[in-house]
Amino acid sequence: MDHISEAGLVSTAALDGHRAEIRTLPDALRLHREKQPDETAYVFLRNGEEPEEALTYRELDEAARVRAAALESAGLTGRSAVLLYPSGLEFVRALLGCMYAGVVGAPVQVPRRRQGVERLRRIADDAGTSTVLTTAEVKRDLQERFGDLPELAGLTLLDTESIAPPSSDVLVSYALPAAHPDGIALLQYTSGSTGDPKGVMVTHANFLSNVVETDDLWPCEPRGTFVSWLPLFHDMGLLFGIVLPLWAGVPSYLMAPDAFIRRPARWLEAISRFRGTHAAAPSFAYEICVRAAEEGRTADVGDLSSWRVAANGAEPVRWKTVQAFTAVFAPYGFDSRAMAPGYGLAENTLKATGSPRDREPSALWLSAAALGEDRVEIVDERAEGATPVVSCGVPVLHTRVCTVNPATLELCPPGRAGEIWISGPCVADGYLGRPELSEETFHARIKGGSALTAEETYLRTGDLGFIHHGELYVTGRLKDVIIRQGRNYYPQDIELSAESAVPGLHPNCSAAFSVDDGTRERLVVVVEADGRVLRTPGGERLRESVREALRQNHGLDADDIRVVRRGALAKTSSGKVQRRACRRRYEDGSLDAFAVLFARSAQVQK
Repeated sequence: MDHISEAGLVSTAALDGHRAEIRTLPDALRLHREKQPDETAYVFLRNGEEPEEALTYRELDEAARVRAAALESAGLTGRSAVLLYPSGLEFVRALLGCMYAGVVGAPVQVPRRRQGVERLRRIADDAGTSTVLTTAEVKRDLQERFGDLPELAGLTLLDTESIAPPSSDVLVSYALPAAHPDGIALLQYTSGSTGDPKGVMVTHANFLSNVVETDDLWPCEPRGTFVSWLPLFHDMGLLFGIVLPLWAGVPSYLMAPDAFIRRPARWLEAISRFRGTHAAAPSFAYEICVRAAEEGRTADVGDLSSWRVAANGAEPVRWKTVQAFTAVFAPYGFDSRAMAPGYGLAENTLKATGSPRDREPSALWLSAAALGEDRVEIVDERAEGATPVVSCGVPVLHTRVCTVNPATLELCPPGRAGEIWISGPCVADGYLGRPELSEETFHARIKGGSALTAEETYLRTGDLGFIHHGELYVTGRLKDVIIRQGRNYYPQDIELSAESAVPGLHPNCSAAFSVDDGTRERLVVVVEADGRVLRTPGGERLRESVREALRQNHGLDADDIRVVRRGALAKTSSGKVQRRACRRRYEDGSLDAFAVLFARSAQVQK
């Protein structure tokens, strides 16, 4: 094997000359099988700590070929299949096997409740398939727990772990279908935070464009290493856990999300132990790590100086969290310049913008009152009503980002916030089977612009923000904006105030939304609390504290504040609150089953 580095690896620089050959992810796997067959591609950490299983590029290529041959024999080439896997390396084998065989995979979270089974069936029907690829354990668990549900009727559960490999001669001679860059590589179902899940048609070209642009922004250098706890069926986990490491030809250490949630320090310890250079997470994960440090649960974290890119891609990225994480973990060797806020969404494959590596994260302090009117007014951070908005960085290479007035479809002038629109090679083909919605969402046109912008089509993200000195600042979600007396209030700001009102409340534990009672819009805030929190401030005072915080911070009087037990709020697979789903639960009364009743609730309930 040529071009060996001192560590025994083919250097990234040596691979650069071959990357022009990569047009699809299967191309990337075949390249690394040829150039560095016995180097580690993926490692799964048992309980987020000890390596349980590893795959070299040779082993992954052979396993993917075995699964591809079986899928082709089953007549699935050119068709779709649901990928239903827990965190682990079988998902990686199955994903590449599908791509080798020309099967369009649709990753889905393993159901834990009936609602998950219902979602599985809706996605299978939307994808036009009855085939579900999974593991023996998941298949057995589904049949034992949910076998009598009508949603499972007619679905074929195929255990890919038990596929017997053909003879070596047959495997070597197996002709892989050639994947075309414009072909659909994956159906990435949206998390459903603002509606029913929709299948985003991500092509091979979309994947490659996104990883090339991400690597241009956050370069993966020789001896780079990824460490991820993110769910692999989610766009962020898929790109940072599997796709980007495979393209770069560097190892990726994976753990289950539950391992991180139960003990956040495991993620940081793994970065230290395996000298991780790239790791991504939503903003709330960094906040959880800060809390763990404050509670003395990060003593064994070790050295974080290898961490070069700490991508922070949740919406919103909170300035307080960015500052706290960089300050708390500086003694562990964490470089504040590694913190890299960014913005992305499944409809753009993932990343759209990001804060350049080796640059301090930054924020603008804005007038909250002006922002409520979509005006961008920079103020001193000590000014009354000042609120920080974090820069999500810049687009790179061929991606273009602009903000547009959602009513007039005209470009926003400087100093105005509007809907974020994106164009470029990372924008997906559209939603499967929804031509009208795809045309509206993926092929929007700017009115009254230049000749260039008038001809270009854009992805309408549904997110709000503005551009300042070439950098994107995200201010909220268009469909979630709460309007009171002609002013816009962003629900995440209200939720942050609610969560900050009571010591001990977890991040992402509240949902703010408006409800039309037929005569006016009512502001409702639902807060999750566990027994420890309820005992500490006194449950009967919790609602009072939240109500007072909303009055002081926003001048708002909530019409209803509900306190519910943990687990009541609907959330996406990545941990973001599903406000519309929470509103439906509130309106149909299903939240009542989770309500916390207080002896003196009448004194604090408006």
